[in-house]
Amino acid sequence: MMLFSSISAVILATLSIGALGAPLGVHVKRQTTACFTPGKTALPAEVASGIPALVESVKCTTGTSVTGVPDVSSGGIDFKTIDFQKSTKSPLGFALQTFATPTDPATANLATLQNQLNDYLAVEAGVRSNGGGSILNSVKSVKFFLQFQIARVKTAQGAKLAVADTVEHQLGKVTKNAVGASASEIAQVNALAKVL
Repeated sequence: MMLFSSISAVILATLSIGALGAPLGVHVKRQTTACFTPGKTALPAEVASGIPALVESVKCTTGTSVTGVPDVSSGGIDFKTIDFQKSTKSPLGFALQTFATPTDPATANLATLQNQLNDYLAVEAGVRSNGGGSILNSVKSVKFFLQFQIARVKTAQGAKLAVADTVEHQLGKVTKNAVGASASEIAQVNALAKVL
């Protein structure tokens, strides 16, 4: 009986390792349930981890957002209505104009900003699923500005934020990814970082 138990334990351990090992390889590739990720390129972990939440709030609509990626909508806000590609400004210049907050950021509509961010997160995931390309940096520039604005609003409302979500951290992301931005646009963002 003792020998049988030992053999059973070894078999169970082997099966468990095999069962645990298989999903790891599958999850590394990418999830296929998101309508906004039509491509086959594996998503970075930080992008892939956000897909389940985006699937709950983002819907695909008719048309395309950027080449090869469906148009998306979150909370009734269609990407095509906040598409940086329709502007002659840099992506950051467009974001400064389009996603402005009131003088007192605590009174901003956080749900609207989050839905706008959801659209950009979905488009970013779609672009990455298609292999990236030069458009990715422009999408990221606007995305980081939206995250920065959300950090400002939450801070003004008294929320305690994780280090990665703070205004200071997001400011660094905005300035580092400010594709084609002018010195004036960077100065405007730096000024906003002090208005909390």
